[in-house]
Amino acid sequence: MEFLSIEILSAAMFFISFYGLIVSKNIIKSIICIGIMEIAVIMFLISLGFSEGMRAPIGENLENTSDPLPQALLLTAIIIGITVTAVNTIFFVSLCRQYKATDWDTVKKKNTE
Repeated sequence: MEFLSIEILSAAMFFISFYGLIVSKNIIKSIICIGIMEIAVIMFLISLGFSEGMRAPIGENLENTSDPLPQALLLTAIIIGITVTAVNTIFFVSLCRQYKATDWDTVKKKNTE
């Protein structure tokens, strides 16, 4: 598989999940769409940083090594994505306990009452 197709696939994943985030009335589906958007961005950035023939900068011979900084930043983005999903899930549990609903419309109606 060529990496151009991975870039197209990740862009398609992002926009499909963005559409799902906009039209979804269920809070759980919204959380899942946000997670898929984060994964799509990480996939896109990994595909941009790939170069054929590059290797990890380990050892004494440092020719044809890849830059470890983007890899470290993507690991940080993965950790932030997991944290965002955990916080969203905590907010969801709080909304379920308070309003006893799992969709946005019911929460909005009960919040205005």
